[in-house]
Amino acid sequence: QVLLEESGGGLVPSGGSLRLTCRAPRLITSTFSNSVMGWYRQAPGKERELVARISSGGTTDYADSVRGRFTISRNTSRKMLFLQMNDLKPEDTAVYYCRFQGRDSGWGQGTQVTVQG
Repeated sequence: QVLLEESGGGLVPSGGSLRLTCRAPRLITSTFSNSVMGWYRQAPGKERELVARISSGGTTDYADSVRGRFTISRNTSRKMLFLQMNDLKPEDTAVYYCRFQGRDSGWGQGTQVTVQG
């Protein structure tokens, strides 16, 4: 059963922006609110890597490669996670995945982001 649903990916030129959304309609609110929520990405031929994560208390953590360009946020009451991506670069091209980590964990199915150089 897919618990997380990503959307918002697409094709953008270098320097462009996208906003990714992750919805968790089948997660109970307490699971969402108590989980660390994160965005990960996987480029062709590479391992999946952490992009950004946010704790239940709102503390954020970013990969060095995206710090200052990407912003992660969450809306607990709506069980949604966001990733605002600005100044996109071709090396940001990847499939982006949403993840929750708590007593349980799970992944979404991903959304493709392609940045044209």
